[in-house]
Amino acid sequence: VSGGVPPRRLRAVGATLRLADVPPAERPVGAGRTDRASEQAGRSARRLLDQLATLAEAPPVPVDTESATLLDRVADLCTGCARFLRTGSAPPPAGALEEAMRAFQDHRSRAAAQGPDARPAVDVQRRQSRVLALAESARTVEVAVDIALHGRPTEPAFPPEQFWYAGLSTPRLWARRLVGNVTFRSVLFQNALRTALGLAAARAVAGSLDLAHGFWVLLAVLTLGRTTAGATWRAVRLAVVGNAVGALVAGALVIGLGRHTDVYAALLAPVMLMAFALGPLLGLAYAQALFTLVVATAFAQIAPVTWRLSEARMIDVVTGSVIGLVCGLLAWPAGARREVHRAMCGLLRACAPLVPATAQTLLAPSGGSRAAPVTLPGIHRLRLAEAAYAQYRAESPADREGDRADWHALLIAAHHMLLGAQWLPRFGLRPAPGARDASAARALDASAELGAEADRIASLLVAERTGPAPLTAPDTARATGPDGDRSAPLSVDLEVWMTSLARQLARIEASLTPAPGTCSPPEWTGGPGTGKPGEKGR
Repeated sequence: VSGGVPPRRLRAVGATLRLADVPPAERPVGAGRTDRASEQAGRSARRLLDQLATLAEAPPVPVDTESATLLDRVADLCTGCARFLRTGSAPPPAGALEEAMRAFQDHRSRAAAQGPDARPAVDVQRRQSRVLALAESARTVEVAVDIALHGRPTEPAFPPEQFWYAGLSTPRLWARRLVGNVTFRSVLFQNALRTALGLAAARAVAGSLDLAHGFWVLLAVLTLGRTTAGATWRAVRLAVVGNAVGALVAGALVIGLGRHTDVYAALLAPVMLMAFALGPLLGLAYAQALFTLVVATAFAQIAPVTWRLSEARMIDVVTGSVIGLVCGLLAWPAGARREVHRAMCGLLRACAPLVPATAQTLLAPSGGSRAAPVTLPGIHRLRLAEAAYAQYRAESPADREGDRADWHALLIAAHHMLLGAQWLPRFGLRPAPGARDASAARALDASAELGAEADRIASLLVAERTGPAPLTAPDTARATGPDGDRSAPLSVDLEVWMTSLARQLARIEASLTPAPGTCSPPEWTGGPGTGKPGEKGR
């Protein structure tokens, strides 16, 4: 299934798609279609790799022709997308995988309509359902890659709820981001407000004290301010040390050279080259020291200067640093840490009702149209959670010390709920006659328990402490019953979807509440592990 690649290797490759492993300047966090599609493609590719690993770890069962054919289509699509990304060559044929998935489901529907005796065993149907879910992830990657490379979809992006941004212009997307972040719960709004207050205070102080070159006070607030008080303090310490060293060197340079402007002119270019090229590489202290030298050599050519210029810059930088530090202490000193807990809690609580709602939609009696559960609130919460997570990953590792939660895994779990609520009703499998029997009742009970479990984990995020786990974990296998039963494909699809979600939630809770006396677990790579469905993974 995985081409001989070990499942651990597949999940390790998927882990490299986390924002934490992408350089800050290359992270797709913009509001435009390209960045949104790139982020969605990365998340879906990680989910696809995890599903491949899960399929390889499953007990061996006979491979039916239809599953093998669909897997070949997925392999062709992945190869074509990779080649398209590397070389820009012709993309894979649009819609080919979608047609293969519908043909796959039609075959399953015909087999189900022939009665229980004609259906494959449950373990074979589980493999078919995993293959179908894997194909859906590959189809999401296909559409997202198309949008990312072309700027807009060349074919209709379906379902529209999943690719809501595909048909919107860049100004409208930016407007949505601005409107969506006009709340005190938004880390972007908090950062903007903190910076505005700092600049206003710096302007007032510089004007009232009549500081020489007072714009340096504003520049210090703008460049040294961080999203957390701890990070701001570390930046201020380095900046003050760097400026002190730079001021001493600049003062000695001014005293030694006097008014020889031609020497300053000759020094300006190499000093600027070192400051702007080496400064960011060497660190904040070096950058501040070198910039102080740039200021001295530049100002010495404009008017006669003395060592007091270094003194004025030192005073301005210290003043701006103090203002920035005070603003950091008074306005959201913890940065995105608290907000990421709240945003992820809201995301889980918005997505949890989708699990029982999807089960009820799928198991509704035949006849009439089947509408997918409403996912708009969950999608809105997902945007806010992604923004909080992006800000959180941009903060210093020292500010994240002690936080063991695997936030990226939680985002994937929420995406798993949203995706299932969208694509499971889309392929049109209907309950067989008499499907609302004990099997359907078991599926509905398991979905309700799973939704309650997601809501309980959301409560743990808000309280930031361990809460009591239920006496029994949600038994998602009850959706189909014993392996010997000839369950309908619809029940199997539900069971596989809920089993994967139950394992993801168990891993998330394990990252929140490690067992006493053990090391914190490594950040989950999205894999469901090898435990039984619903295990807590403690």
